[in-house]
Amino acid sequence: MRLWGPAIRYTPLLPSPDGSPRSFKSQALTYRRFCSVLVISSLIAAIIVLGALRIFHLELSFASSPPDTVSPEIPAEHSIPVIPPDTSIPTDIHQADDQPIDSLNEHMSLDEIRAMVSHTRGFYTRDYSLGLGWNNIRYIIEAAMLQARLLNRTLILPSFVYARSCAYDLSVCADEAHMVNKGDAIGWDEWRDLPLEQQMAWQIPITTMLNITQLRRFHPVVTTAEYLQYARLPATVETTSGFWDRNAYHQSSNPLGVHSDPTEGKPTIFVIENAWYDPEGVTRVDVLSEGMKDRGGWIPGDASVVQPGSWGTSDSDEAQLILKSLLPDNKVVEWDVAKSAVRQLAAQLPEAINGKMTSPPDFDNDNFIEEVLNQNGWEVLYTFQGAAGMDFIKHVVMPIKQVALRTSIRGFVDDYFDVDADVLVLAGETHLYRKPGQMRLTSQSTQELFQRLVVHHVVPLDKVYDLARKLDFRISAMNNGRQWMGAHLRRGDFVGFGWAWGNSHEGHLARVKQHLDEGRKLLQSEHPATLYSIPDIMPDTSMPHREPPQEGDKFFIATDESDPEKLRYFSDNGAVMLHDLVTFEDRHEFGWGMLFSDIIGLVEQATLARGSYFYGTAMSSFTGGVFNMRAVLGAEEITALAD
Repeated sequence: MRLWGPAIRYTPLLPSPDGSPRSFKSQALTYRRFCSVLVISSLIAAIIVLGALRIFHLELSFASSPPDTVSPEIPAEHSIPVIPPDTSIPTDIHQADDQPIDSLNEHMSLDEIRAMVSHTRGFYTRDYSLGLGWNNIRYIIEAAMLQARLLNRTLILPSFVYARSCAYDLSVCADEAHMVNKGDAIGWDEWRDLPLEQQMAWQIPITTMLNITQLRRFHPVVTTAEYLQYARLPATVETTSGFWDRNAYHQSSNPLGVHSDPTEGKPTIFVIENAWYDPEGVTRVDVLSEGMKDRGGWIPGDASVVQPGSWGTSDSDEAQLILKSLLPDNKVVEWDVAKSAVRQLAAQLPEAINGKMTSPPDFDNDNFIEEVLNQNGWEVLYTFQGAAGMDFIKHVVMPIKQVALRTSIRGFVDDYFDVDADVLVLAGETHLYRKPGQMRLTSQSTQELFQRLVVHHVVPLDKVYDLARKLDFRISAMNNGRQWMGAHLRRGDFVGFGWAWGNSHEGHLARVKQHLDEGRKLLQSEHPATLYSIPDIMPDTSMPHREPPQEGDKFFIATDESDPEKLRYFSDNGAVMLHDLVTFEDRHEFGWGMLFSDIIGLVEQATLARGSYFYGTAMSSFTGGVFNMRAVLGAEEITALAD
């Protein structure tokens, strides 16, 4: 039986699973000498690794070339895998945010891991694209957390991520974190033509970027290293690319197991193939509501198969055909467009409205509009507004409604909750060109739940916020205690892509100053105070009242520009940067993380969140993180701009 059509939306951010060899361009003489020095040590390391694999009875697996295999539970293309039924689909996923778990320690013992997993139905994980920058990885983690909670499974995160650049000499950072060649570790070739020093990255624990203790207050989470400990496998098995190894991670001869298991004690696995997630014509949502099922004549299907159920077929009446013709030929439509179409339907076919609704016609009433849409084959979904017509920044501070054709909708819970396997894996990448959470939601309560997850639980360590508070007061002191403004000046790869504003660093800074000048005038004016629509805003009462900024005041910028001359130009024209503010004492207190630009970026985001006005680019995920942090602190909506 064929479930989906052949069209898919797979974006191959991960290494190609076909195992095809990469073409290596000739490297510089320095690189050849570097490799020569490593030859002997590499041979020794290879002998040690092969010996370890032999001892633990493991197969050799390379992260840059994932094995072209599937588990016994994975079906052939377009077929339906049969699984034993387990429990029914949950009707309420909105448990308290502070989950009762047995340990909130950063590092967990085996007993603590077992206790945590025992409260859930097994594990959920995915292929993580660790070649992306931290903010994009954070978005993927946010979505994975939501998916794991929907399925009541313990989420598995990668044990480490990669810091992409060092603020000092490479050897300084290499003394603190394992240095790798990004192309070799991830399996991508995009860095091969760069100078050797720009091909390097540093493997840092994910717990340096993420407050995993706070994350566990929302839902059970373990790292891959903790899962491997649970499965009695060596930590060295973890792949360097973020790919979930379908072979090496499931070879334990005596695992603890979550379910009864017929496969010789190995942790069982089920893979949600990438092509099943949201192929062309499908709108992926969290869960189908009972009302939605009733309206659409949902046929549950065989509970022993994955992705059971389908929408009943019904003849479209005149009103449905007219409404469909009035809406764009998309599976998802903006709310204002849908409201306008309902008005036009009433004008063209009044009998489709009058007397058929439970309430009198009121085109300014969202409930009335939704009732008309529901009766004519459309459903209201909940998601978040992007910026500049795009969804790169993926913040959650502007909740919106959209409308989708009912027959296009598939529920994640409905399709995969009943899978009976120890580990459920989402294959490939589902990050690009999708809304926050990588799915739309069928209730406002789940929309708010996701907001809480993002702004209160997927957060940096406390020391990031502590340092940001100090920098906030230092910037204000530079401006005689007044409010200050900030911006994100994304340079680096954006310059090469043509995404940086202006044809030069001078033009880029001029645009930033133009927007900050508009922000200064706004702050000096009388204007209504409207906070972002997020739950549990926590204004920072430690920030004293400050006068608005004045013309000529210093402003703070976060930038990845590294050219000393260009940085000097920024400074000469009023910009203050992190290195102007951080003291030796700050670095000593914060620790080795201040060596790496990715960790420095966290401090910059938390600092920009405390500014009275912020300007960033709509194409950078960094900007989205700043918006989220500002919203929690009670910033006004109109005091930030992304374009």
